[in-house]
Amino acid sequence: MTSDEAFSFASDSLADPVFTAPETPPAAVCRSVRKTYRTASESVTALDDVSVTIPRAQVTVVVGPSGSGKSSLLRLLACIDSPDAGEVLIAGRRVDQLGARARRALRQRQVAYLFQRPGENLLPYLDAVAQVRLAASLRGAPVTVAAALALLDRLGLRERADHHPAQLSGGEQQRLAVACGVVGDPALVVADEPTAELDTAAAERVLVAMEDLAAAGVGFVISSHDPRVMAIADGFVRLDHGRLVAS
Repeated sequence: MTSDEAFSFASDSLADPVFTAPETPPAAVCRSVRKTYRTASESVTALDDVSVTIPRAQVTVVVGPSGSGKSSLLRLLACIDSPDAGEVLIAGRRVDQLGARARRALRQRQVAYLFQRPGENLLPYLDAVAQVRLAASLRGAPVTVAAALALLDRLGLRERADHHPAQLSGGEQQRLAVACGVVGDPALVVADEPTAELDTAAAERVLVAMEDLAAAGVGFVISSHDPRVMAIADGFVRLDHGRLVAS
């Protein structure tokens, strides 16, 4: 063997897989998920063999008639419930195999859940800055007052930084809830009909905030019948009687 042969390299040594950066997993994945609710007299299948992927940095809207399984899917994605069968992954980690305590810890770090009624997302005795800082601390990623103010400013709430929820309009409360939802870089924000109780102007400001923050890397999954929400969607999950419907 010549010296040239002994020390020859591939034409592009950086093309070797050892140099390939690992891909960031999707915000959430469901694989062949089944969920059944049982009462004293019957069993109701809420989700039947549902497989979906919720990307990061996008807004995904879940649509379907009443009773189609939308809320059940959101509860699985929010780590509130576990499936009867199938897999649920949040930020690449299996959730369906976790016990209640571990699932709660994962939800606290990686998932935010926004309720339909804006006030239910907030603590009445904290001002806006304190709400954001508490949410960040609970997520294990505390932020400074300056960072909290910068986020509020981004959502048009800088002048409301020292206001308590009762001093805010419904739209302002929901934008503050969005701020609390995204602070600390969770993988996923789950929202159940977040514009249902807002007028048109307030809803549009909330949706602009969601679009802006999704573009920064957070995955949003929203259950809604609102055409304004559908207008900002990057993708849809369509359900009917617990099953996926082709788009």
